Amino acid sequence: MLANQASTEERFLLLGFSDWPSLQQVLFALVLLCYLLTLTSNSALVLLVVRDPRLHTPMYYFLCHLALVDTGFTTSVVPPLLANLRVAALWLPRSHCTAQLCASLTLGSAECVLLAVMALDRAAAVCLPLRYAGLASPGLCRALAGASWLGGLTNSVAQTALLTQRPLCAPRLLDHFICELPALLKLACSGDRDATESQMFAARVIILLLPSAVILASYGAVARAVCRMRSSGSRRRAVGTCGSHLTAVCLFYGSAVYTNLQPAQHYDQARGKFVSLFYTVVTPALNPLIYTLRNKEVKGAARRLLGSLGRGQAGQ
Repeated sequence: MLANQASTEERFLLLGFSDWPSLQQVLFALVLLCYLLTLTSNSALVLLVVRDPRLHTPMYYFLCHLALVDTGFTTSVVPPLLANLRVAALWLPRSHCTAQLCASLTLGSAECVLLAVMALDRAAAVCLPLRYAGLASPGLCRALAGASWLGGLTNSVAQTALLTQRPLCAPRLLDHFICELPALLKLACSGDRDATESQMFAARVIILLLPSAVILASYGAVARAVCRMRSSGSRRRAVGTCGSHLTAVCLFYGSAVYTNLQPAQHYDQARGKFVSLFYTVVTPALNPLIYTLRNKEVKGAARRLLGSLGRGQAGQ
């Protein structure tokens, strides 16, 4: 009996969307559809960027990294979510919960930094068009992409370490579908909760607000450059260059800031689950569509790839 009790204490009971049992089947279908769309569209985008030399530019290099981050981010969330939607509640071992938290924090934080890097790239392309080719060298692009991944990993390790050092009080009922920081902090024992939350809140502020400041400064510079342009065609090209990225930034940061910059005691579990569902499942599925639907270069690369495949089959 003691062994069973110890075993139970090492697990979390994820309640998921059990408060809305009539929605679970609908959510299962929608989540699965979004996940399949994320996998196929991001994989296709990476394939096009790798195969087509015309897409070997800084913008598409960073977009390729964004596709990889989105694929990993949603993969860290969707499998347990789908399992949770098939049952009333899901038991998850603490080690699995910690691993999921670490993976989702790494990839989510990396996306924050990567979106800021992409904003800098777009600002340089619009504001310094004559110097852009020399500034955005392959070495610098690799360094910035590596810094995005490293920044995400550093933030994840720091926050996961802070959480694991604090005792969690029973009952370990997690009113969420993933092991997310605000929900986990609600389980911290009252004596340790304030210190832990303040330290982790500071880390979340850094990883969210510093990239936000870079994005705002970059688009401020873009707006000033667009206002100085005399040609309406140049203005349209500049807006087209930045519009897709700005849409993706608003979708991701709006929901991420709402979820992660609230004190744990004021966190609304019910609303938070749907906001988290949006930025962990829906946004990664929308990003490839946002960047490619009106992108002539990607459409041209897709036509060339399909044409080469068709000629190859005809030759056989």
